[in-house]
Amino acid sequence: MTSSDPRRDGAVDSARSGDDGCEPAGTRDGPGPGEPEAPALEPIEKVVVVGTGFVGLPLALLLADRGKRVVGVDIDSNLVRAINEGTLHVDEAELQALLESDAVERNLEARTEPTDGDAFVVSVPTPLTEPTKSPDLSALEAALDSIRPHLEPGDLVNVESTVPPLTCAETVVPALEAAGLEPGAEIQLAHSPERILPGDVFAELVTNDRIIGGIDERSRRRAAALYEPFLEGRVYYTDLLSAELCKLVENTYRDVNVALANEFALIGEELDVDMSEVIDLANYHPRVDILQPGIGVGGHCLPIDPWFLNEVDPEHTNLITTARRINDKMPAVAARKVRRTLAPLADPTVVALGAAYKPNVDDRRNSPAERIVADLRADGYRVRHYDRHVDALAYDELRAVLERESPDVVVQFVPHEETVAALAEHRAWLDDAGIELLQFGVGNPIEP
Repeated sequence: MTSSDPRRDGAVDSARSGDDGCEPAGTRDGPGPGEPEAPALEPIEKVVVVGTGFVGLPLALLLADRGKRVVGVDIDSNLVRAINEGTLHVDEAELQALLESDAVERNLEARTEPTDGDAFVVSVPTPLTEPTKSPDLSALEAALDSIRPHLEPGDLVNVESTVPPLTCAETVVPALEAAGLEPGAEIQLAHSPERILPGDVFAELVTNDRIIGGIDERSRRRAAALYEPFLEGRVYYTDLLSAELCKLVENTYRDVNVALANEFALIGEELDVDMSEVIDLANYHPRVDILQPGIGVGGHCLPIDPWFLNEVDPEHTNLITTARRINDKMPAVAARKVRRTLAPLADPTVVALGAAYKPNVDDRRNSPAERIVADLRADGYRVRHYDRHVDALAYDELRAVLERESPDVVVQFVPHEETVAALAEHRAWLDDAGIELLQFGVGNPIEP
């Protein structure tokens, strides 16, 4: 793990500095002339990870594999039992290998309640409340309440949860103060939002750079030490608020660019033009890199994080919220296209393939495909839903599913590589059986 100045050549350092005590983003390798040596950091040997889901469990596995004693805490007693008994299955080979390793078996214990530790990592979700799109901090507040009795002077609290701006200052700091500990003086406080991609979690955790915001320099440095056993990426230091904003800005940037591609696709639909081809042509410009449109945006981050910015500053998030609404309506656009195919058929049976929010993963969070299936079922259509990557909807052989269900229409919502290949293999059989095939994500992404 190395530390580096995050500024690009020619860029302006926009990190806050001055009388507030915050240093610019980046890190100093040692004290300046005449400055005293920084006191040594207390070792981190025992880590309590609160929340062992998509983010917390991989972190717990890596730390345990590197010899740290780890307590994974989750309110799901079945998940706790599966971790302790070694029966949990994760859909990624590297993580599954860690879960089954001797080091993890020795060093990782799962519990439904926290215990004492040197560092506490809070990795719980921050969902939206509907219909207001306001952040729900109840899981974070519950996590802080749960660790409060176990905190002692010298401990580190590191928030990995993605949170709205000012959450650390307005929610986390008061919670620590209520425990009788002053952040920055008696206890370290940091925020290091995760950057992981479902399907490649292990590599992303190890190789991605880390943004670490801290209430003071010691908190930042101690949080960096937490990741040092496995981190190969660089570490960039900043303050708590900037770290909160960084994660939201990253995902909002991606969401807005997806919305632009989707709006181009809708224009193409109106003009009867394949905009995916137009986008490909436009991308030959040396300074243009337009994304491909699709049936919607899913996962835990992109559909949620932009609303956190709107929560703190609705006056200046017009583009952001417009983009969010464009992406939110794309499942309805896809459902409309399916209805056009079904309209001439009397009481059709539909086999829908794909429930994950993106290809080749099992993550169903905020899945556009599931929204489309729900809409079609609400219309009264008989829809059989399958996904080869999702346990509850899995199947062994596509041909056997189709022969059993005898559908009138097959709709591929998620282009898992194996699904695309199987449909290509059985295309002649589908035609002979009179089964109509609609495939999103192949060719023009929003045209089946």
